[in-house]
Amino acid sequence: MDAGRSSARDRPAPSALRRCVAVDAGTFAREHWGSAALLSRAAELPKPFGDLLDLDAVDELLSRRGLRTPFLRVVRNGEVIDSRQFTGPGGVGAEVADQVRDDQVMRLFADGATVVLQGLHRVWPPLIDFVRRLGDELGHPCQANAYVTPASSRGFSAHYDVHDVFVLQLAGSKHWTIHPPVHPDPLRDQPWNQRAPTAARGEPLIDTVLRPGDAMYLPRGFLHAATALGEVSAHLTVGVHVVTRFALVDALFALLRDEPELRRSLPVGIDAADPRQLAPHLRAVAEVLCGAVQAVQPEAVARAVRNRVWTGSRPEPVLPLAHAQFAGELRAGDVVRWRAGLRCRTVDGTTLELPDRTITLPDGTTRALRTLLNGAAVRVGALPELDGPAQLDLVRRLLREGVLVPAGADPAASP
Repeated sequence: MDAGRSSARDRPAPSALRRCVAVDAGTFAREHWGSAALLSRAAELPKPFGDLLDLDAVDELLSRRGLRTPFLRVVRNGEVIDSRQFTGPGGVGAEVADQVRDDQVMRLFADGATVVLQGLHRVWPPLIDFVRRLGDELGHPCQANAYVTPASSRGFSAHYDVHDVFVLQLAGSKHWTIHPPVHPDPLRDQPWNQRAPTAARGEPLIDTVLRPGDAMYLPRGFLHAATALGEVSAHLTVGVHVVTRFALVDALFALLRDEPELRRSLPVGIDAADPRQLAPHLRAVAEVLCGAVQAVQPEAVARAVRNRVWTGSRPEPVLPLAHAQFAGELRAGDVVRWRAGLRCRTVDGTTLELPDRTITLPDGTTRALRTLLNGAAVRVGALPELDGPAQLDLVRRLLREGVLVPAGADPAASP
């Protein structure tokens, strides 16, 4: 493995967001993010989406990748089909009972059912890379599902999602109708099935046909329904699990569990159903809350919120065998870089906080760590303020911790 040799993989990948929207990032943030739908035609976007997924790839996933539930759902007439109708034993040596049966999926699809491939950001390499980059650009975790619908069929009836979505049309044509929210900015525990499905009436905001290469952004809460036209239609839905202001409320209340006055028991014999009896205690709690909230430090809230964001998406994959060999044979001339998408925070220069653990590095490594954190490819022997053995020790440890990877190993530069 010649990690010191530069290649096309070292060049920055194109913006994932720009592939989804026909406006620049600043305009998208100001005029559309979380507030307004955006329709983008193929001619306005850098290129179609066939490199991310196509119908041949769908067939491969369904037939040769050993998918299990819940990586596949099948929907007919708006209802999810029991997975036992399209899964079965994996055969000798597999020891699993819910592997996807391609022949049964074919039967259901031929009968008009929609195939939904879920969690593709975990199983299909081009989408692993694309979704990670999009999440990094937005600052919010993302996921990817694919919806494959037979000709002239509808998957789900009108509904809203509790996350923002980018709809990327892959194949065929699909007619979409978009209506304004009945419940703006729904939280994750406020799904569509809690609302009466009567609001998708009246004049739609968008009534259009998406064709291959077209895209649409829908903030959470916008009602939508889609019907395939005269051929098989497939689209990707990239869901953005937005971090909301209510996440700050959750973090505050979690921190307030340490407030002794809020943990006190109510009096013996109180009738908790009587507003008059509760009133003085409610006033006391409100006073304590006001004082405690004012005293909470932003650092404590940030720590709680960032744990949600950092664990909501996974960084660039590590190649266990190749990277372990690279670390074992590390030389001063080798080139490494920060693992793309890995979130972290440094404390006191030599302590590295990661999503699942904290690493303490030796004194004197502050400048070297700062150099690595910049994200650019760095030759091991060029790390500042460390002698040769210390350079190798630091990089070898960070490679084995999954913090660094060999430069040129980023698969995300190709889409």
